[in-house]
Amino acid sequence: MIRLILVALYLFSFLILSIPVLIVEWLVAKRNPGHRDRLSKALVGWGFRCIRALAGTKLIVRGQEHIPADGAALFVGNHRSYFDIILTYPQFPGITGYVAKKEMLRYPLLNSWMRNIHCLFLDRDNIKEGLKTILAGVEEVKSGVSMCIFPEGTRNKVNDTFLPFHEGSFKIAEKGGVPVVPMVILNSADIFEDHLPRIRRTTVVLEFQPPIHIKEMEKNDRKNIGSYVSGLISKRYFQLKEEYGPLMSQAAVPPES
Repeated sequence: MIRLILVALYLFSFLILSIPVLIVEWLVAKRNPGHRDRLSKALVGWGFRCIRALAGTKLIVRGQEHIPADGAALFVGNHRSYFDIILTYPQFPGITGYVAKKEMLRYPLLNSWMRNIHCLFLDRDNIKEGLKTILAGVEEVKSGVSMCIFPEGTRNKVNDTFLPFHEGSFKIAEKGGVPVVPMVILNSADIFEDHLPRIRRTTVVLEFQPPIHIKEMEKNDRKNIGSYVSGLISKRYFQLKEEYGPLMSQAAVPPES
């Protein structure tokens, strides 16, 4: 429980103490939005790295050479943990926002920081509003801001399984003319969700796959891109699990007294 308390206290302190920073960023954005974006990315990335350290999470990152260096991209991945955002965000080299559920707007200060890093809020129960969010994502990537979305639509609660990837998630890349970069996240639920309410020290693997250019895909794969990308991620997930499984099993064993 100590790790959970430390993470909760840190997050609360960060949000409260950052109120003056949010005011400064609001003033900066009026004259130089790009500077506000870079400042927000640096501060939020630093904050997430601190949370990862407090949680005792060892992160193994692979495939960063697959992240496009010359423009925006749509990052998509499997989603098992609240920590998926904390782990992935600091790994993105450029300004990157997330497509989050609209319920996140309930949380003051947190929603302000989310807006500052270009997060969009999706109404999953309103098709018309959901379409507006996707179109806003298209405009973001056209302007050079990458987006990250978890196409399962919600956090999957069963290990080693994958919910169907929603086809509409990929419209941001298709209409925005940017590549899709699949992300494979292995073992993130072992931080918290698999043994609530404890946060446990563990190892997580994050691997970026080669970018997919939708216009270059075969017609049938392009028509069923959700299933296609889900298949790539799930296949690699189990390969990584076989490779890193022994390491994670050792990490799960408490040290002898």
